[in-house]
Amino acid sequence: MTQQSAFAAPDTTAPHSAAATGSATAPTARPRIALVGVHGFGERHLANLARLEAAGAVELVAVADPNPPQDGKLGTSVAVFTTLDELLASGTAPDVVVLATPIQTHAPLALAALAAGCDVYVEKPPVASMAQFQEVLAAADASGKLVQVGFQSLGSLALPAIRESIASGGIGDVLGLSAQGMWLRTKGYFKRSRWAGKRSLDGTDVVDGVATNALAHAVATGLHMAGAHTLADVASVETDLYRANDTQSDDTSVIRVRTEAGQTLLCGLTLCAPEPRRPSVTVHGTKGDITFFYTEDEVVTTTAAGERRETFGRTDLLENLLAARATGTPLLCALADTGAFTSVLEAIRTAPDPQEIPAAHITWEGDGDDAHPIVNGIPELIERAAKAQATFAELGVPWARSLPPVQTFDLGGHAVADYQDGSHIRAVSSPRPYLHPVRTLAGTVVTDHQPLDHVWHLGVGVALQDVDGVNFWGGRTYTRAAGEYVWRPDHGTIVRTGEPSQQDGQLAETLSWNGPDGAPVLTEQRTWTWAAAGSSAWRLTLDFELSPAGDQPVSLGSPGSNGRHQGGYGGFFWRLPECPGATVWTPGVAGEASTGEAAVHGSVTPWLAWSGSFNAGTSDGGTEDSAASGTATLVFVASEGSADPWFVRVDGYPGVGQSLAWDSPVIAEPGTGVRRRVTVFIADGILGTQDIETLIKSQGDNS
Repeated sequence: MTQQSAFAAPDTTAPHSAAATGSATAPTARPRIALVGVHGFGERHLANLARLEAAGAVELVAVADPNPPQDGKLGTSVAVFTTLDELLASGTAPDVVVLATPIQTHAPLALAALAAGCDVYVEKPPVASMAQFQEVLAAADASGKLVQVGFQSLGSLALPAIRESIASGGIGDVLGLSAQGMWLRTKGYFKRSRWAGKRSLDGTDVVDGVATNALAHAVATGLHMAGAHTLADVASVETDLYRANDTQSDDTSVIRVRTEAGQTLLCGLTLCAPEPRRPSVTVHGTKGDITFFYTEDEVVTTTAAGERRETFGRTDLLENLLAARATGTPLLCALADTGAFTSVLEAIRTAPDPQEIPAAHITWEGDGDDAHPIVNGIPELIERAAKAQATFAELGVPWARSLPPVQTFDLGGHAVADYQDGSHIRAVSSPRPYLHPVRTLAGTVVTDHQPLDHVWHLGVGVALQDVDGVNFWGGRTYTRAAGEYVWRPDHGTIVRTGEPSQQDGQLAETLSWNGPDGAPVLTEQRTWTWAAAGSSAWRLTLDFELSPAGDQPVSLGSPGSNGRHQGGYGGFFWRLPECPGATVWTPGVAGEASTGEAAVHGSVTPWLAWSGSFNAGTSDGGTEDSAASGTATLVFVASEGSADPWFVRVDGYPGVGQSLAWDSPVIAEPGTGVRRRVTVFIADGILGTQDIETLIKSQGDNS
């Protein structure tokens, strides 16, 4: 954290003492310390220095601040200056300079201290740009001096314990990491200084923001736990930046970092939570999770065996710097090891300005300078982003940036469905093409994707959990041997090959179902057809044919074919959004309708209907988008002679599928594809059985 007052950067060209030779000098028995910035977080440094001085470990010889400390705050032997430049020009340079100043002053002050032959402790973030990072790093290397960065959480003794637990296989293979930070900050917080909430000030980079300053420890700790320290450790950084406050900087954001070692860190951060929560970093494994609450050095390990909580101690980073000077002890947070964090800062610095969150999605609490915004549903949205390793934009959050689809299905000027290629989907969710959102003619959204309960559920599409042992569904795999769902490195990817064939109301494409190694397992011919079905309904038909990519048969299976009772999902699947009080029914036998999940799940009937009030945008904590909500009826029509049972979920989550392999696998033979066809009528309003029969007959299509 940085101090609250402004601070003038020194003239680095001014003459310094003879100590500024650039060569390392032997540390004194009692290092002489100068503190630059005594307000804000500088007050904590004063308290820590008083502790160390009482223990005989250091001597505080000088402070510098344009606003001097109050009388009695310092000993009579401590010299007081207004700038570091004055301090360094006054005589022999101190051994260590501690910088607790505004972000934009860190680099010039560190350069001045290094030039004077001082070791440096600089508060986070250490610099305001990648160029500054390179400059300060080069100066430190040239001078042989040490630069410690004040990410205090990296001094936690929990970190080596977490590394050991992961290495021992305690949580299985690592699937990814997530950092979550949910704080609230008032209007007064952004008035505490001229630079607060600024991306730049008077043409100088500041890069204040939720990820670079307020909750920077979440990012830095997450990177450390992901094994990303230096610049070379980072493969890519993606930013999704928003703001609810009237500031330049972001206050609600997702940052996704992919490391050269193949790990993904998803940081979901906000200063607009309904109440503050302990920030944390979680390592997600195939056998459990490790969550590190870094402000309290608490580690919570959750596995099938239960939950274990441990609290650890912490090494003070200034003491670590003193030990490094005296004995060569490695720095716990050396400047070079904040290269990964600086990559994140640079990505934020060069990103477009944060997008403003519309007022309709914000609730304000408090008055005057104590007022603070709450982004509606933000805790659930951050949890969903972390679990799906997705940005707010990729989740389709109503106030987020809109990601353009690959294609839009249009009927008479109505955009009724968006085709997504799945390229943004995390690997363990089995990336694949799908439709979302799908809308009624009046605009009611009747699909969901990446919901919190099953982040691998993707709108409307085709997916199978067991294709010769490859999971093209996402998530855990149910195996007969285990008798339960287990994480396995078995996830495939479905991608389009070649150019699709398109005409009015039809899209035909060839897809390749590739295994974890990228080798094709299946080839699919898929055709989407859409047309109007009256003034308030339209019809969507999906034809697909699955054929072996090679010259050997391929088994198409499901949890049901692997022994899970009534768990035969796979093939066509439609994930619906939240739909409280939904009614689901089939025509039943002898004209008597069967209603409810228990009655229709596993049934084989000509059609199945789902009707209710769809609340688009409220699933998993989003803010309801009234323009996308309303009543609708979906009618799923099987092809003539189909023996595939309906797979239906209402209570646990809303979803409908047609099972390709209910309780036994289907074998796709070379030269003989497995073909399926299903038609869905998407109608506004609530339809009855007679309405449905009339609609189907009017279209002449029940096959």
